[in-house]
Amino acid sequence: MAVKLTIIGAGPGGYVAAIRAAQKGAQVTVVENAEVGGTCLNRGCIPTKTLIASAEALVHARRAAEFGLEVAGVVSYNLSRIRERKDKVVSTQVKGIKGLFKSWGVSLIEGRGSLLSPDMVRVVQQDGTTMDVKSDRVIIATGSRPAKIPGIPFDGESVMTSDDAVQLKRVPKSLLIIGAGVIGSEFAFIYRTFGVEVTMVEMMPRALSTEDEEMSGLIEREFKKAGIKLMANVKVERVEKDAEDMMAVSLSNGQKIRTDAILVSIGRSMNSENIGLEAVGLNRGKRGEIAVNEKMETDVSGIYAIGDVTGKILLAHVASRQGLVAVENALGGDEKMDYTVVPSGIFTMPEIGSVGLREKDAVEKGIKVRVGRFPYRALGKAHAMGEITGLVKIIADEASDKVLGVHICGAHATDMIHEGALAMKIGATARDLGNMVHAHPTLAEAMMEAAEDVHGMAIHLPKRGK
Repeated sequence: MAVKLTIIGAGPGGYVAAIRAAQKGAQVTVVENAEVGGTCLNRGCIPTKTLIASAEALVHARRAAEFGLEVAGVVSYNLSRIRERKDKVVSTQVKGIKGLFKSWGVSLIEGRGSLLSPDMVRVVQQDGTTMDVKSDRVIIATGSRPAKIPGIPFDGESVMTSDDAVQLKRVPKSLLIIGAGVIGSEFAFIYRTFGVEVTMVEMMPRALSTEDEEMSGLIEREFKKAGIKLMANVKVERVEKDAEDMMAVSLSNGQKIRTDAILVSIGRSMNSENIGLEAVGLNRGKRGEIAVNEKMETDVSGIYAIGDVTGKILLAHVASRQGLVAVENALGGDEKMDYTVVPSGIFTMPEIGSVGLREKDAVEKGIKVRVGRFPYRALGKAHAMGEITGLVKIIADEASDKVLGVHICGAHATDMIHEGALAMKIGATARDLGNMVHAHPTLAEAMMEAAEDVHGMAIHLPKRGK
């Protein structure tokens, strides 16, 4: 008899888990209060990348003369057309997921789900009626939402979260971004490309503080070139609207900023309230996270949790992998989640791709390493593309030569990083990467050259000084 599985949430964790469970013969019900695809598809990964694609197209059009192209008149943009394209991309993906559900026999119930017991989920449907779904196993995949700063008057236009900013309802004259992390940095380039005066305030010493220092340093230089002002080591102390409907912001360094709009991007809050955790005896952590083990099991037998709500690595592809692990175990398998090789992508202009140890991490852990670097400006392909800003950095263990980390900032970095991830996954060495034949002319040659530079043998770099 087929195992009955109920999944609360249809984001990149929940919907992937649902399809895999159905493929394995389970009877699957998915409960979703908003739209399938979750934050990633509807308010995060996909719409922001669509906006970035429009911004990059605008940048390329403005550079047309560099490529020998003649464009008549001033190159501008149509905000409503950009939004229409974004919405079309999102709706196409949403329809795709629903089509997959139908293909694999996954039942979708639109409504808010909460636990009544380990084997019963109550759904308050969108028309207000309730229904109870009984199952053998439950997977919680309720995700997260933008964190808010208490006392700041969020209204969706003058003071926005990333959910609001991605709607791009208007282009303000000036924008203050609180938080120079991944989301804040991506939006800084988007809005700046559309002509907005952008100022960023970051409480840490540098932008993208979780990234390798050289990568964040490169992006900080790109901020400066783009005219984006970054203020690090600074906190926001007070926000209020003045008599002229401008937002007045007081900073910890004594400065005051007046701006048309504010985007708060200080992290995420877990969606773990009001989903019946108390009814089944599950506790929430300090950040609202649901504790799970490496099998994605919670403290209650038969209940699993995946994705952002677990408070692990808050990335869509991590949620998807956790979903696959949870399903395997829910259906009687023995699978464990491995977080050691998780690539990440930051869609700034240029992009950042990273996996594994940062150089600073290695130093702090007392690991002796060798580091190889190769700049984009030494690549023929980069010159042909007109994309010479960038760097590939490889960190290898001094003793074994195994690749411990790869960090890339430059065009297509988020695609290129997977060669580094695969190298780490299979335990390859820097010499293995350097000895692999790479096609010419490609950006991927920078990976080969950086690997060779680990031992000071990169062909297209001058001899190192003593």
